[in-house]
Amino acid sequence: MTRPTLIIGGNGKTGSRVDTLLKARGIATRLVSRSTAIAFDWTRPETWAAAFDNVANAYVTYQPDLTVPGADAAIAAIGAIAKKKGLDRVVLLSGRGEPAAQRAEQALQASGVPWTIVRASWFNQNFSEGYLVDSVLAGEVMLPAGDVPEPFVDADDIAEVVAAALTGVHHAGKLYEVTGPRALTFAEAVAEIAAAAGRPVRYTQIPGEAFVAGMTEAGVPADVVALLDDLFSVVLDGRNTPVAHGVEQALGRPARDFSDYARTVAATGIWEA
Repeated sequence: MTRPTLIIGGNGKTGSRVDTLLKARGIATRLVSRSTAIAFDWTRPETWAAAFDNVANAYVTYQPDLTVPGADAAIAAIGAIAKKKGLDRVVLLSGRGEPAAQRAEQALQASGVPWTIVRASWFNQNFSEGYLVDSVLAGEVMLPAGDVPEPFVDADDIAEVVAAALTGVHHAGKLYEVTGPRALTFAEAVAEIAAAAGRPVRYTQIPGEAFVAGMTEAGVPADVVALLDDLFSVVLDGRNTPVAHGVEQALGRPARDFSDYARTVAATGIWEA
């Protein structure tokens, strides 16, 4: 019997897509979370090893983010488990421009298990499947992001790169830095969404302190607030503005453009007020 591919974070934006792609190719998968039959909980290391029993490969997404303290140690432990269990490959979703995430990458590389790293930053789908969709519906996106452009990447592209890495031997030992084909400011991205949706949606830059206060008042957990504050104040400083070509390197085709994403999502009606 063919061993399945483990997906840690199978309910997430990329994990669910990877699951769909692999199943379409006839590859069995094992999705794990705190509520699955084989439970996996990042806060309970004693649950980790069982998830890796009798699997061929693994796609690992760390929650809440590889920038949080202890993430590199957790990934080192995951790499050691995967090595001991004899996995053919571990594919790690990492963060672009995040020094802490790169320490986690190094921990996986040092574990001895065959690896591929997919390094990404801001997803297009944050506007349609993430925490910004309610703002789009309300007609105003308010964030502490200024005029620094970001080459937003599509989650479908990430998933295709991951699926390729899990199924092709020539992706072993590769680090793919994935972005969209051009960089946009958040104001420009919101303007493209408004044009595609056919209704007004404006972007307003707010101070970081106001953003933190608003998230806290809305009941967002403190660790998530700290993470988002770090992403806007540290990572969105221009370091990630240059376009990278990981999608083309891995798949042999250009990355999906943000305007194509906006038109496709608008056609589903998700952004209708």
